[in-house]
Amino acid sequence: MLDITTDICRIKLANPTVLASGIVGVSGAALVFAAKNGAGAVVSKSIGHKEREGHNNPVLVEFEGGFLNAVGLPNSGVENTIDEIKFAIKHSASPVIASIFGGTKEEFGFVAKRISEAKPPLIEVNLSCPNTASDFGMPFALSSKDAMEVISIVKDNTKIPVIAKLAPNVPNIKEIAKAVAAAGADAISAINTMPGMVIDIKTAKPILHNKEGGVSGPALKPIAVKCIYDIYECVDVPVIGIGGVTYGRDAIELMMAGASAVQIGTGIYYRGIEIFRKVSEEIEAFLQEHGYGKLKDIIGIAHGDR
Repeated sequence: MLDITTDICRIKLANPTVLASGIVGVSGAALVFAAKNGAGAVVSKSIGHKEREGHNNPVLVEFEGGFLNAVGLPNSGVENTIDEIKFAIKHSASPVIASIFGGTKEEFGFVAKRISEAKPPLIEVNLSCPNTASDFGMPFALSSKDAMEVISIVKDNTKIPVIAKLAPNVPNIKEIAKAVAAAGADAISAINTMPGMVIDIKTAKPILHNKEGGVSGPALKPIAVKCIYDIYECVDVPVIGIGGVTYGRDAIELMMAGASAVQIGTGIYYRGIEIFRKVSEEIEAFLQEHGYGKLKDIIGIAHGDR
């Protein structure tokens, strides 16, 4: 049996598949469920400083290249979520990553400090949700200065390793990556969804209540591959790839670009919760067929002699 383990900030994953934030519910039990179905790690729904309902329906629409969502970061607030994260950590066989967001830089620090009481092994800082601009203004991930300041504040409020989640819709993602790494980010998640819109031609109106949303699924994968490739070249922190992973070949592509692990979200809609186990098996079969000894042999291999 080939070695398909990987690690992020010295946290070992039995396989490189990770449940993406906000996919299977907000409870600790939902995270445990994903872990039981083969996820090498699980990411919580993004947690804010207070309860938030999110956007009105419709919040999700399928199109030929994937999905467009504008859920709007609904959550119970950090005070009501600490116990859920503790439950997940206690009962999950896989590492639990707490995802956080804030409407202000100071809120990021507050949430980081409070969620650290649950002692998750990693904290993912969601700098980049694309469908909440009407509530919070432009995402912090669109500015090197803002992204750096958020990560600095989070690092000041926790001793837990921090993952900065970046946006694809920036002129130069390398500059953002270098900024968050300089601010102390221990790893980078790339990428969040891409802003988009779908219009119902019968009504001549956007389908989503929020009008715009985030593009996920197969249409996002080539953008993710390019962003991961660029980030891997300019920083020396691990990258978690996100975007369009449905099959093992998709995960392999992101890892060859430089990802040490891959998050899976939309793929669950296509292949069910068993996708984590299926993708892991497909990765292992590929490694064996092509003569690789272990998973780490393919990470960043597309860069040649870096």
